[in-house]
Amino acid sequence: MGPDSFNSWQLWAVLSAVLAALTAIFAKVGVEGINSDLATLIRTVVVLITLSLILFATGQFSHPGPIAAKSWLFLLLSGLGTGASWLCYFRALKLGPATLVAPIDKLSVVLVALFGVAFLGERPSWNGWLGIALIAAGAVLIAIRT
Repeated sequence: MGPDSFNSWQLWAVLSAVLAALTAIFAKVGVEGINSDLATLIRTVVVLITLSLILFATGQFSHPGPIAAKSWLFLLLSGLGTGASWLCYFRALKLGPATLVAPIDKLSVVLVALFGVAFLGERPSWNGWLGIALIAAGAVLIAIRT
């Protein structure tokens, strides 16, 4: 792995997937015995503190530069969506097995593709659509109780 690896979106995407998988396992264990909304708050505070420390340590917080109103609006909407998603996710983990909750949660991949087409004008390739369909089919197969 060379120095350019740290600029690879693929590397960061794989790391995101691995960490998200671990997050589901850790959250499932962590939500046992406490309210799922409180668990979400604790997770959010940990994320806030961790990111703040990273920004301070790397000097990125001292001179953030101007932030456009459009960026503020959409980051606010993204934050609200994230919070709502986490509340739902933790509630689902509290009530159901991680092996079923996480794959259904990953239907977000399919929805991102559909929303990307509808709102951003993105056009997945045929291979992309096939992968999206397989993700959807896999989530459905996992969720069906036999």
